[in-house]
Order: sequence, then C-alpha cells, then structure tokens
Amino acid sequence: MYDGTSRPPLFTPARKRHALRSTAAAVALHAALLTAGCGSSQDTAEDVEATASSAAGFPVTVDNCGVRTTYEKPPSRVVTIHQHPAELMLALGLRDRMVGTAFPDSGVLPELEKAYRAIPRLAEREPSFETILEAGPDLVYGGYGSAFAENEGRSRKAFADAGIDTHLNREYCGKKRVTMKDTYDEIRTIGGIFGVPDRADELVADLTVRVDEAATKVEDEPETRVFVYDSGDKAAFTAGGKSLGTELIRLAGGKNVFADLDDVFGDVSWEQVVERKPEVIAIYDYADAGSVEQKKQFLLSQPALKDVPAVRNERFVVLPLTATLVGIRSAYAIEELARGIHPESFA
Repeated sequence: MYDGTSRPPLFTPARKRHALRSTAAAVALHAALLTAGCGSSQDTAEDVEATASSAAGFPVTVDNCGVRTTYEKPPSRVVTIHQHPAELMLALGLRDRMVGTAFPDSGVLPELEKAYRAIPRLAEREPSFETILEAGPDLVYGGYGSAFAENEGRSRKAFADAGIDTHLNREYCGKKRVTMKDTYDEIRTIGGIFGVPDRADELVADLTVRVDEAATKVEDEPETRVFVYDSGDKAAFTAGGKSLGTELIRLAGGKNVFADLDDVFGDVSWEQVVERKPEVIAIYDYADAGSVEQKKQFLLSQPALKDVPAVRNERFVVLPLTATLVGIRSAYAIEELARGIHPESFA
C-alpha cells in the first residue's frame, strides 16, 4: 500500500511501502457541491458516537487509528493532505470548510475538478508542519500514513499540542484487509464529524448502486485472471490479497492472480507472473512512478513475458492510484475494471 513516500523509479527494484498497511453517483456528487456547508484498527462507522440530547448531534466522538477525538462542533477550517480525502470532502459538499490541500496523485473527477482547483494548494507533496499551521486549520485530514510522519515533525501529537485535531484515512489504521465496507464507513465517519450524516448516507447509497450495476453486468461472465502492475523491473510490485484492489477486481468479474499474497502489496518475481498467466493487466497510474506508456512498453518489451496472454493480446486496464484507495473513487474503479475485463458486457 502506498504511504505517500517517494516511489522508486520504474526501472529499479520496487521498494515495499511502510508497514502502516502500508446515473446516480455523478448527480449526487454534483448536488453535494452545490450544497456547500451544511481508533483503533477496528475503526468503523459505529465508532462515531453522537450525544442524543444535542439537537445538532454534537458533541461527536471518533476513535481513529488509536486516537480518540471529541468534536464539540463541526470543523470549519480543514487542511487535507493527499487527494482522496479532498475528493471525499468535496463529494460531501464541504468545499467551504477547506482552507488548503496538498499532494495530488492524479486527475480529479470531472464533477469535482472546479471545486478542487479553488482550494489553496499548500504543497506538491506533504506540506511542512509550519506551512499547515499558517493555514490556520482546526482539523488536518490525512490520506496516507505519511501525512503524520513523526520524522518530518507532523505527528498527530504535534498537531494536538498545537490545538489542532487530526483524522487519518482508515486504510492506514493497520487493518489486516481493506474492503469496500471501509470506503462506506469512512464516508459515514466524515459525514458524522461534519454534521452531514444524511449527505453521507446518500453518497454511500449512490456509490453502492454504481458498484452493484457494474458487478451485475459481469456476474455471469467467466472469471478472468488479472495481474496488478504497480511498478518495478527486477521484480514486480503488485497488489496482494489484503488490498482493496483485490476486492475491486473480484467485483469487476476478475481474480487477482496474486490474491494469495498475504499482504496489501508486495514484490513477486516475473517467473511467478508468467506461471499465473494473467489475461488482463491492471496498471496503477500515479505521479513519480513512470508514465502508463512507459509501463506498457516495459511489459511489452520483455521476452520472458511475450507468451503471457495479457501481454500477447495487449490487454491493459489503467486505474488512477486514487481509484484504488479508500475514498469515493473506488466505486468508479469497479466499472472501469469491469469494462476492461469484460468489454463485451458493456457493448
């Protein structure tokens, strides 16, 4: 799992990420944008506890990656670090609460692009602690574990000492396996923190419909073998059985050929790739890891891979990295994957 740290170049051995573990939807997103304003490793939607006696539903207490936070009122000045937390907030119509963002990974969903561009960008990667403080946030919402890197002075304790709350995407809470339920729980948790639970429920319902529609189209198709190519040349850095990518592939009518890899991500040999004969290769696209075209040309130029069905038939599906993370994009990724794996079902 990507943790936001610098990636290795494409043509060097891939390095493992840190062990932090490591239609309706478009309409709903657009409507949300127009409606601006208003723990533990087992962190779920039920971890959001609202006081019944409060008419506005506050205070709200959230257990998140071992940090327990009580919100007396919805945060009003938020800095998001990494793209997927920013997109999630925008999809909930919370643009007016956002005073800064940082570290874009890939293109933004068209429905959200205008609003995303309007948010001040504090840095191209993770901003410094001082830069974040200058934005005057009352909450910092991080996407990867590196958002709160202690060695860079951005620990959650450092923010707490400065009187600033923090929230980390549940994907980095050390859970053993990441699923679509984590996406829905994250949306509902953020909806609870900002006092917009109805918007969160509506967004989850719309994303669920999107997923179900794509999955239904391919449910009678034969299971197709899929290999995830993230990066690497001497070895292949790929998605393992505990990754959200494995579930996305399954829902799209495929099977991750490395679903037996007991991790979120890991290195495998090219010999293993050849042995498992993938029929489709899903290429993860993100900055600083080589372009999609470079990755395709690398795969096509390797003599050892020439008889792999996916390479021989040049069957590639491209997914933005943000589409494979706990955030609103994962629901879109299932349709993209399904179209690439079973195009005949969408003819």
